[in-house]
Amino acid sequence: MKAILGETYGQPEKVLHLRDVNKPTPGEGKVVVKVNAASANISDFYALAGFARIFGGGLTKPKDPSVGTDFAGQVEAVGAGVTRFKAGDEVFGSCNGSFAEFALAREGRIATKPAGVSFEDAAASPIAGLTALQCLRDKGSVQAGQEVCVNGASGGVGTFAVQIAKSLGAGVTGVCSTRNVEQAGRIGADYVVDYTKEDFTRDGRTYDLICDIAGNRSISDYKRALKPRGRCLVVGFANNPLLGMAKYFVLGKLRSTGGKKVGIMGIAKMNSQDLDSLSQLLVSGKVKPVIERRYELGETAQALQYIGEKHTRGKVIISVSH
Repeated sequence: MKAILGETYGQPEKVLHLRDVNKPTPGEGKVVVKVNAASANISDFYALAGFARIFGGGLTKPKDPSVGTDFAGQVEAVGAGVTRFKAGDEVFGSCNGSFAEFALAREGRIATKPAGVSFEDAAASPIAGLTALQCLRDKGSVQAGQEVCVNGASGGVGTFAVQIAKSLGAGVTGVCSTRNVEQAGRIGADYVVDYTKEDFTRDGRTYDLICDIAGNRSISDYKRALKPRGRCLVVGFANNPLLGMAKYFVLGKLRSTGGKKVGIMGIAKMNSQDLDSLSQLLVSGKVKPVIERRYELGETAQALQYIGEKHTRGKVIISVSH
């Protein structure tokens, strides 16, 4: 089978290659999926850049050269102990090595693909959708009638966050650049701030929750824009993610006073239950993935290079032909 491999660290266009590799076989609790579509995430780019070293991914080169996480496709085979799925089932979820014709996934990290939703839309949803869902519903405890600000409303997580916040009954302000103002309104933002013209932390509006995908403001800025018991959760980082995590984790705790809290969202927990919840939102039409670009499997390097520029409008899809 064909698969994208990254055997060294570096820029995607220099280190990614389409290779012939053995088709995986399912061990206990795992399934082999014939991949129809995958989606690229900034985490895929960061892993290639070498940030995986910090988490034991290999000091001088990746321990696992497979690339990609999100996918949607059909179950090809199941291993011992798998009870939820059988060959032929259409599924979506996350695994290591989704940029391939076949991928090996854990049963607990996939779910049934929502009926009537395309493979591309399903593949666009796992990491970005669950990050937004868990930020808003779980860590942010968003309730109907509250006010939510999504800073970075045009990217992968941001487009999901706007729609999921609306589905929870919140009023939503989206912050984005001029070219994305119309899109933010179209997907449900009640009010849109063009950050090239206005500063959302100084316009007098305050929020119960700021879901910040950009991670480009000071702790003081966030606190200024929060209601007395408001909370800011930083999801992404404009520059170095390791420095960003340290900054908001440490300084956020030190400078969170009174009822106002600033902290980091952390990594989304991939699980079947939340994928099922996301599936319901997709089927209902309350959430519709925004897809900006599509690439073929052999063009994965170009897709990740584009992701690394951090100006995506929604999601970037990898189409897999068999």
